[in-house]
Amino acid sequence: VTERVGQYDVPDRISYGVVGVLRNGPGPTVMVRTELDALPVEERTGLPYASHVKVKQPDGEVGVMHACGHDLHMTAWIGTARMLSELKNQWSGTLVMIGQPAEEAVGGASAMLRDGLYTRFPRPDFVLALHDMPTVAAGKVAWKEGPMLASADSVDILVRGFGGHGAAPQMTKDPIVIASEIVVMLQTIVSREVDPLDSAVVTVGMFHAGTKSNIIPDEAHLQLTVRTMKPEVRDKVLASIKRISENVAAAAGVPADHAPIVRVIHSTPPTTNNPELSRRVGSALERALGKENVLAAEPVMASEDFNQYGLTDPKVPYCMFWLGATDPKRLKEANDSGTRLPGLHSSEFYPEPEPAIRTGVEAMTASVLDLLKK
Repeated sequence: VTERVGQYDVPDRISYGVVGVLRNGPGPTVMVRTELDALPVEERTGLPYASHVKVKQPDGEVGVMHACGHDLHMTAWIGTARMLSELKNQWSGTLVMIGQPAEEAVGGASAMLRDGLYTRFPRPDFVLALHDMPTVAAGKVAWKEGPMLASADSVDILVRGFGGHGAAPQMTKDPIVIASEIVVMLQTIVSREVDPLDSAVVTVGMFHAGTKSNIIPDEAHLQLTVRTMKPEVRDKVLASIKRISENVAAAAGVPADHAPIVRVIHSTPPTTNNPELSRRVGSALERALGKENVLAAEPVMASEDFNQYGLTDPKVPYCMFWLGATDPKRLKEANDSGTRLPGLHSSEFYPEPEPAIRTGVEAMTASVLDLLKK
């Protein structure tokens, strides 16, 4: 086991990955990846094992929890490693188990690759991962070949105005009003500029401005997430964000040399499962779990940096599949009644430990055994 692989810096702390290698004779190399990071979300599940951890952020102390189910992933990952070490008589080859930092920051995979993941350790012939899915019942899995997850772009918009007294707005160019109009206009990109048969999401997740009720500030700050499936749609959406931001400010009388600053600060391309590997994994899942517990997955607009393991070396095929996370009865009641079911990144989200963990271990173990079978 090698620790401190792939340093990733975040405010006030540094995160690292871990790599474990198990050699068991000649044969292919399979890499199984899990994520290690949590999210700055205060847990409100009320469960006995709910997180009470807090961390410092630039704007204060916040609670953190595994709101994306990474604790479930890690548990299944450890269980898979234990199972495969006990079943060494059934497979031949090399198993590489990696715990990746900073998936939520969309940078941990690249950090591990830059730190020699494919040169310091055995280069994989196949890369596998699972991710929990709250819309799939615990005890079941879902897979598909081809596009699985969308591309993601984090966009930063600095709206610049001219501040002043809140009682004399005529002497200012109010960036809060301008930014608010930008937020509303951005909603028209998907509804009026993107073909309805294409997929796109534009979400404003952060709006910071001002310090006091009677002061109009000089700036307002927006951050967006943009999700698309096609490169041409991505280019169109990003161009529209810039056009709308600049023209709304211009319509408010902001001079061109004071136009909003629009920057793409993080990007990751779509996650597209290798077709041949995915079909092989799907067959292994059906044999291990039964066809009734293996579903056809649909693409979702969430994003991952898992694709970096294949993009870095196009000869390395990868496949991610969904692991059911929600109690079947609870899921059925939500579907039947239309009640809200807390999803990923919610403060109320929690996976059903049993049978989700057991299914995750069985599913990943079966997939690896198929790829490394004697």
